[in-house]
Amino acid sequence: MPNRKANYPMDTNSTPLTGSAAALAVADDQMEQSFDIVARQDQAEADIKTLRTDVDEVKARLDKVSRAASRPAIGGAAAARSEEVKGFVDGYLRRGRETEVKSINGASPQDGGFAVPQKIDEMIASELVEISPIRAIAQVVQTGTSGYRKLVATGGTASGWVSEVAPRPETDAPNFAEIAPPTGDLFANPAASQAMLDDAAFDLETWLANEIAVEFARAEGSAFVDGTGTNQPEGFLRSPTSTAEDGVRPFKTVQYIGSGDANGFDTAPDAKLIDLIHSLKSGHRQGASFVMNSATLASVRKLKTSDGAFLWQPGMIEGQPDRLLGYPVVEAEDMPDVASGEFPIAFGNFRHGYLIAEHSATRVLRDPFSNKPFVHFYATKRVGGQVLDSNAIKLLKIEA
Repeated sequence: MPNRKANYPMDTNSTPLTGSAAALAVADDQMEQSFDIVARQDQAEADIKTLRTDVDEVKARLDKVSRAASRPAIGGAAAARSEEVKGFVDGYLRRGRETEVKSINGASPQDGGFAVPQKIDEMIASELVEISPIRAIAQVVQTGTSGYRKLVATGGTASGWVSEVAPRPETDAPNFAEIAPPTGDLFANPAASQAMLDDAAFDLETWLANEIAVEFARAEGSAFVDGTGTNQPEGFLRSPTSTAEDGVRPFKTVQYIGSGDANGFDTAPDAKLIDLIHSLKSGHRQGASFVMNSATLASVRKLKTSDGAFLWQPGMIEGQPDRLLGYPVVEAEDMPDVASGEFPIAFGNFRHGYLIAEHSATRVLRDPFSNKPFVHFYATKRVGGQVLDSNAIKLLKIEA
């Protein structure tokens, strides 16, 4: 738009503008200012539009990344697996390449197999805790060697009271006993066809961890309860037993309470179970639980007190365990049935009372030759177990 001010030049020596000329100059100034405001508004709108375009572009990129991250990987495994796991699963397990893994003993794989990556070992351990009843409540320690030993104080340290300035008499020397859980090589030998291994959608990692965990749990369940201690853990039912109370029995001897009937429970089963509970010291009762198999549990659920109330208390909230006289019940199918001379019920704090020592690494050896066209995965792990504190576990024996 032409500048109208050019048509009205001003001379400082000239006479002042008339009223109409001054009004016209003011109007021109106001119009110029209005045009400046419109231009600034147009520039601001252009800048905002550019900014919105940039924001939309960034948002589109983020959405693309989010969709890629949430997309399930083939077979359900995590897409960003570590190179160690990828090399072990895709290289060794699927194709048998040994260049990407190292032998457990540094010699040849036939001597001991290959140590599985930590991620797969953690998957196996997690499954074991869920399906192995005694492991879930016992004390578990990881070892780096084949043997494990622990010193347990059995008393002897005296204490007393003295005044502030009185001499302190010498205390007795503490007594210790050594715990060395018997160990053995626990093994599993799951098999898969070569066609399964060649299928990219087959989640080999999860399948192998589950198969190993199920087989290990089945063998562990028997050994931790009634293992002989020869090339396997020693079960808590294999410990010597006595009716003597704590402090009187020899170390490693477990106390038991008689049922009062040679064939089962007597007429007051609640009294015997209460005796069993309170034979355990109060410090061990915090965290204690009953252990029995499902057949015994079926019998116990039918027991009533003299006034007709059931001893069994079902869990009222989802995830809360059922309780017997206020304590949770663990089902272990390897516990014996109710029969004369048997110990069908155990009660105790197994975190204090039973020790499981295991070598930290699970070993796997791939065998494609023994049973063609199947490929076997021979998995081994060294596991030991033994009663740690015999005062923390009590047994109910079926006897008159």
